[in-house]
Amino acid sequence: MEKYIDCHVHPTEARLWIDASANLAPAISKSEKIRNRFIKPLEVMANDFRSQNAMGVLLAWDAESGTGLPKYPNERVCEIIKSYSDVFIGFASVDPWKGKYAIKELKIAIKEYGLKGVKFQQGAQAFYPNEKIFYPLWQTCSDLNVPVLFHTGTTGLGAGLAGGGGIKLNHMKPIPYIDDVAADFPELKIICAHVSWPWADEMLAIVKHKKNVFVDLSGELPSRIPESWKTMMSGQLKHKFLFGTDYPLISPKEWIDDFKKMNYAKDVEDNILYKNAKAVLDL
Repeated sequence: MEKYIDCHVHPTEARLWIDASANLAPAISKSEKIRNRFIKPLEVMANDFRSQNAMGVLLAWDAESGTGLPKYPNERVCEIIKSYSDVFIGFASVDPWKGKYAIKELKIAIKEYGLKGVKFQQGAQAFYPNEKIFYPLWQTCSDLNVPVLFHTGTTGLGAGLAGGGGIKLNHMKPIPYIDDVAADFPELKIICAHVSWPWADEMLAIVKHKKNVFVDLSGELPSRIPESWKTMMSGQLKHKFLFGTDYPLISPKEWIDDFKKMNYAKDVEDNILYKNAKAVLDL
C-alpha cells in the first residue's frame, strides 16, 4: 500500500516553537493544552505518521531578517530525516533578504542535504515574492527543479497581538504576488499552502489558470474548505490538490478521518493523499 504524503509538517521540537516562534505565538508558551499539542518528542511525532501509513514533508524555518528570531535550520531537518527516513522528507527554508547567501544555502540544502523543496512564509519574512530582487532565488529553484512552497491567506503567527506582532497579511495575498512569479517562471513548480482565506477564490483562479501551481490543503479540516474548492478537488482540478495538515495544528489522523468521510471516488482520494505529491516532488 502506498504511503500517504502530508505536504505541510512542522517539527515539534521546543527550539522551534519556543525559540523561533517566541513572541509571535505566545499561546504556545502560556497554555499547557496547546503546548502538549505543539511540543512533543520526535519519536511521538513520527509515530503519529506511522500509525496512519503516512510520511510528512518536514519544514525548516528562517525569518531572521523579518522577525529577528533564530532560525530552525536546514541542517536540523536533515538530521531528523536521517533518523526517521521511513517517515519524513524535508523542505529547506532560506531568508530571501539574504540574497546571494540565501541562494548558496539553498543549493547546499538541496544538493548536499537532499531536501526536496523550499518553504517561504512571506508574512514572517516580510517580503513580496514578485519583487525583482528575489527573482534570482526563483530562478535557482527552477534550475534545481525543486518546488517552492508559499504561505497564503491569514496566519496564526501574531494573531490576536497588538498590530498582529508586526506581520502584514498583504504579503500573503495570492494575486498579484504569487501569480506574477508563476507567470514569469513557468517551469517553477509552486505549492500554495492553506485555503488562502480571505482570498480563497483568488487562489483557486490561479490554480485553474497556471499549470505550474498547486495547493496543499493544510491548516483546515477538509470538510470545512469552501464548496467551490470541493467541486474542483473532485473534478477538473483533482490533480492539483495535495494532502497537508499543518501538523501539529492538525494531526494526520484528524485530517485523514475527516477526508475519508467525504466519500470521494477512489481516484480522487489517491490523487490527493499521495499521487499528486509524488508527481510534484518527483518521488
